[in-house]
Amino acid sequence: MRSILIITLILLSVGGANAQSKNSQKATFGMGCFWCSEALFQRLNGVTNVRSGFEGGTVANPSYEDVCTGATGHAEVIEVTYDPTKIKYDELLEVFWKSHDPTTLNRQGADVGTQYRSVIFYHNEEQKALAEKYKKELNDTKAFGKPVVTAITKAAPFYVAEGYHQDYFNKNGDKPYCRLVILPKVEKLEKIFKAKLKH
Repeated sequence: MRSILIITLILLSVGGANAQSKNSQKATFGMGCFWCSEALFQRLNGVTNVRSGFEGGTVANPSYEDVCTGATGHAEVIEVTYDPTKIKYDELLEVFWKSHDPTTLNRQGADVGTQYRSVIFYHNEEQKALAEKYKKELNDTKAFGKPVVTAITKAAPFYVAEGYHQDYFNKNGDKPYCRLVILPKVEKLEKIFKAKLKH
């Protein structure tokens, strides 16, 4: 009787996990400093979690200091968990491309280095196709006046950044970098994507 109960609980657990995965997908974006990116995507309705970290390098478990040297090959990225019934991947792409300069190679504003490159790490073929289609449309219409250099790459191991990097803007909004660099980006997001924001 006990073994039947255990098997039943396992089956319920597996079923629950599968049901949950239908409403939970991941997207990974690099668009300069991950403090800025995190602050933006956290505000989108349908986004359930955002983690700052590193992806696309050659060293396992890099520290922030390691990545800052540019020697590990990692980009600063955010891993976005979202509910596709509330926000679509192409909507996330729109926010991504309109919230940074995808025409500057290995640079966003004063942040310079390969760790600040514009990059999309796709998790499946559908994400890859949508990203490539959107990028082509931007270049065909010369939307930015210059070619979009955003790399579109298959997802690699993601390493979560140190704890003090997580939820950075919400915890440190009074610091100069937050007020001078991140806040204007948040205000722009709130203006352009008002209908997509959490209440």
